[in-house]
Amino acid sequence: MDYATAVHSCCCGCGDRVVTPFTPTDWRMTFDGESISLKPSVGNWNQKCRSHYVIQHSRVLEAGPWSEAQVEAERRRDKKAKAAHYSKPRSDQPEATLPAEEPVTNTATQAKARHPLSLWLRLKSWLTG
Repeated sequence: MDYATAVHSCCCGCGDRVVTPFTPTDWRMTFDGESISLKPSVGNWNQKCRSHYVIQHSRVLEAGPWSEAQVEAERRRDKKAKAAHYSKPRSDQPEATLPAEEPVTNTATQAKARHPLSLWLRLKSWLTG
């Protein structure tokens, strides 16, 4: 993946751009062949609208407001999760890992590899409205 981030217009309609990075401690996007889901919920606590929603099966589900105490608790949890994840010593990982399968490079495989681009273009269009 070239960019591990999705940007979309806030689902409340305020027009603010919302950035959701895809990392082990942030958001995950899934595509089931027909629809997109983004987890966990998106809480725009730094935006004026303070919207909170989930994108599930290409539908926006309002998740309800959070109190300032809930927001602060989530920020602490997120900071702790990032610190734990990114402070893991890398010495226990092998220096080089081989892929599980050797890639097959023929015309049919290359065509299949290019096919997801249209999916990403559709996703970009859907997310940016």
